[in-house]
Amino acid sequence: MARVETSPSRPYHLVIFGASGFTGQFVVEEVARTVSEGPNGNLRWAVAGRSKQKLEKVLEQAAGVLSKPELRTEVDVIVADVGEPDSLAAMCKQAVIVLNCVGPYRFFGEPVVKACVENGAHHIDICGEPQFLEGMQLNYSQQAAEKGVFVIGSCGFDSIPADMGVLYTRDQFRGTLTAVESFLTVSAGPEGGCIHDGTWQSAIYGFADGHKLQSLRRKFNHKPLPSVGSKLRRRYNHNEIQQYAVPFMGSDPSVVKRTQRFLVEEHQATPVQYGAYAGVGGVGSIIKMIFAGMMFWFLVKFSFGRNLLIKYPEFFSFGFFSKAGPTRKQMEGSSFQFSLYGEGYTDEQDPTQGKPNAKIRTLVQGPEAGYVATPIAMVQAALTILNEPAALPKKGGVYTPGAAFSKTTLIDRLNKHGIQFSVI
Repeated sequence: MARVETSPSRPYHLVIFGASGFTGQFVVEEVARTVSEGPNGNLRWAVAGRSKQKLEKVLEQAAGVLSKPELRTEVDVIVADVGEPDSLAAMCKQAVIVLNCVGPYRFFGEPVVKACVENGAHHIDICGEPQFLEGMQLNYSQQAAEKGVFVIGSCGFDSIPADMGVLYTRDQFRGTLTAVESFLTVSAGPEGGCIHDGTWQSAIYGFADGHKLQSLRRKFNHKPLPSVGSKLRRRYNHNEIQQYAVPFMGSDPSVVKRTQRFLVEEHQATPVQYGAYAGVGGVGSIIKMIFAGMMFWFLVKFSFGRNLLIKYPEFFSFGFFSKAGPTRKQMEGSSFQFSLYGEGYTDEQDPTQGKPNAKIRTLVQGPEAGYVATPIAMVQAALTILNEPAALPKKGGVYTPGAAFSKTTLIDRLNKHGIQFSVI
């Protein structure tokens, strides 16, 4: 069972590392909202990062937003820097769980994972970079298992709605589910919306290093997952969502496939094929996306191009990404909808014979994805570890959300916090 108790030498249930970053500040606010959901109704936590002054400013801001003046004095501040291993080790020794908000993870993530594993702290991140996520599994899973430590990646919008959504669809399906296609649509309010350019940078370096990901995957020496039912084919529109769609470029397909492999190998489950798409609107949006995509693909191959993309995110993404990130008003008006279309075989039909004969549609929907839903998902994942250690896998290791939380009440927790899972 995972170690989840605090002690005089390990006083904090949670330490938020990178609390003064753009996403980190919203994670701070979400933790402050949920302290009563900690073990025995009391969550002990601290914030960590390079600058004591910036961390204190974040606590002051959270105190104002939430009308909780006690945050200024009751939440401890830890100074820790990715470039100083001793400071990371000291931070990890004080935490049951480190919530790592410092990205891009390909540059800053591994020292934190290493420090957590070596010093006995569980690690949760909100990474959407398959190369980092799979690299950590390759390099640290065995050591984490030996230490009884859980390293659980992609616990934000990438990829809890997708990964837990597939498991939810499977659990609601009467029979054997064999395939799921998800379609993401995002709605912005009258103020519009955008994404902070940290995500943009992750995408730039992810595409630039695509060949390294293939090389990394070969090192696992995985056998292909068995295929049941009709093979999924790519599509670019869907009658139900009534708009054009493109393959989703985030970590969802990678994460879901890793979860399915875990469930096959550890629980002899039938694997679910998965296809991920994002709705992009009408013809005008498609033209704009093709133009931006061609420019992106060309520039990302060269260092000068990558520098241009990083320097001018708003120009090259048509305002979709910005250095300032969205305002609170923009966040309040935004939401996401994740439609999952599943197919499979009813109980009376043999899954090895004939075509699937039953369908299901489920929906995951919630508030603004990047800085409202992501902190909710991350914090509820951490609270699940603290409150339900017996429902986690029997040994530590590097896990996806679905692999770690398939037997927990995480979906119920998310439902109570505004990320809703339902059958349509």
